[in-house]
Amino acid sequence: MFDAKTFVAGLPNLPGVYRMLGRGGEALYVGKAGDLKKRVSSYFQKHGQSPRIEMMLTQVASMEVTATRSEGEALLLENNLIKSLAPRYNILFRDDKSYPYLMVSGHEFPRLGFHRGAKDRKHRYFGPFPHAYAVRESIQLLQRVFRLRTCEDTVFENRSRPCLLHQIHRCTAPCTGKIAADAYAEDVANAMLFLEGREDDVVKKLGQRMQAASDAQRYEQAAIYRDQVRALSRVQARQYVESNRGVDADVVACAIEGGIACVNLVMIRGGRHVGDRSFFPANAEGAAPVEIIGAFLEQHYLDQPRPGLIVTSEPVEIENVVHPSHGERRIWLDMARKNAELAIAQRVRDRATQEGRLLALRDALGLPEGTQRIECFDISHTMGEATVASCVVYDRQQMQKSEYRRFNIRDVTPGDDYAAMRQVLSRRYGRVTADGGKIPDLILVDGGKGQAGIASSVLHDLGLHQVSVVGVAKGPERKPGMEELVIESEARTMQLAPSHPGLHLIQAIRDEAHRFAIVGHRARRSQARVTSELNEIPGIGAKRRQALLSAFGGLRGVQAAAVDDIAKVEGISRPLAERIYKHLHESAAT
Repeated sequence: MFDAKTFVAGLPNLPGVYRMLGRGGEALYVGKAGDLKKRVSSYFQKHGQSPRIEMMLTQVASMEVTATRSEGEALLLENNLIKSLAPRYNILFRDDKSYPYLMVSGHEFPRLGFHRGAKDRKHRYFGPFPHAYAVRESIQLLQRVFRLRTCEDTVFENRSRPCLLHQIHRCTAPCTGKIAADAYAEDVANAMLFLEGREDDVVKKLGQRMQAASDAQRYEQAAIYRDQVRALSRVQARQYVESNRGVDADVVACAIEGGIACVNLVMIRGGRHVGDRSFFPANAEGAAPVEIIGAFLEQHYLDQPRPGLIVTSEPVEIENVVHPSHGERRIWLDMARKNAELAIAQRVRDRATQEGRLLALRDALGLPEGTQRIECFDISHTMGEATVASCVVYDRQQMQKSEYRRFNIRDVTPGDDYAAMRQVLSRRYGRVTADGGKIPDLILVDGGKGQAGIASSVLHDLGLHQVSVVGVAKGPERKPGMEELVIESEARTMQLAPSHPGLHLIQAIRDEAHRFAIVGHRARRSQARVTSELNEIPGIGAKRRQALLSAFGGLRGVQAAAVDDIAKVEGISRPLAERIYKHLHESAAT
């Protein structure tokens, strides 16, 4: 038995991290403390702990602690240990991609752009936004109102005439001098005021300029200002959050229904609601909303910037975090809580649909009751060129995108799909068996008897006799719903009705494998063609090829460049620039 009293007596009054371990040495819980002795002793002195905590304490066989120099250092260590150990009783929020931003570049004629990742001091960034489409919606709005460019700098510097966006009044074409530098700078300044939540100032400035242009009988210019004012006025349709113009805030609410916990994050930037995102934590069974909110705040803001204000549905003792009981901020919370409830309802519906589909597939194919994990393979190439194989994974009733894999197929006869399938399956499951990885219950291969036979042969060679293999052959005229299923273990084929839920699951997984393979194939083919095009030119090596592609943003940019522009690239002489231009244009003509 774990002697808590003796263990606590030896703890220091220092900040640090504690780990509760089970009988097998497995991590049950990782926590941080400003005072290790006080925090750990509270677990064993407190009465009326939640059932979840009481259950955890009955399983503790030992504890370990690590003292740190500060609470901030303890927070970092705690999160690193949670990620690496995945303790059973820690509420876990999965890592997500970094949030996207809207960027205004530092160019002489700045461009609007979508940005994700490390930031450059030369540019201005607005956000973060919860989703990529929220950024793109904002860019489209700014294009309509302020007509700023969105093209890459390499394209901007090599245009000789305005593009389609200028013709549809979404860009003022600074690339060809259709707008003066000071007028374009004015539009950029107004756009940034708008992004900062100061649209009233923008409307006022535009109104004054419209009046001045009208007084000077420059009616066309006055009409442009009028249209901008109208567009901004439509955007200013009042939302609950807009009485706090310019505020940046995150609203975090938790809902728990039917044993499912959800945290909804509403983002307010520049006083406007820019979108929301829902998170479903793991290991949250039996946890109280305040525990879930606390875990979310600690894990989420470790890697994400904190806004000036965080509004939560539960009282949490963290700086700049408020829990309002009334007023407008309470309305924000009600909105976030409703979003969380809707997300739970949707998740329940999706889960029921997926359960029904998987059960129907099991019954139709005679699969074991425990069948859960399905892996699907597809081969993609263009006349044998740049062959890529994809593997997608369906498990726990959803697609597991973090487990997807692509394989570049090499050393096979171009167009030999059987050899490609043999190679990808051998590589995939040779590695799985060697590393002790997850073995699927069912393997789907895009193809008929030949591909299914190859898959079965590879699995038998690797000793994976228990894995079921089904080939998914396209039906007559490749019509969806007419697929023929090849049951390799029983040497038979079958067709499911177009309305069969099991077929719908197979189609969804097969289509995802197809999409994933095509994306990889196109990228590999494009890279191969770029490399081969430039490699065919005498005098172009790896260093010069990279310099050209960087200077013009890719092969198309090089093809569109004039000889004088090519000659400006470091390491490219005038005669070599002429040779490059001639080769690329002759190959394009053929």
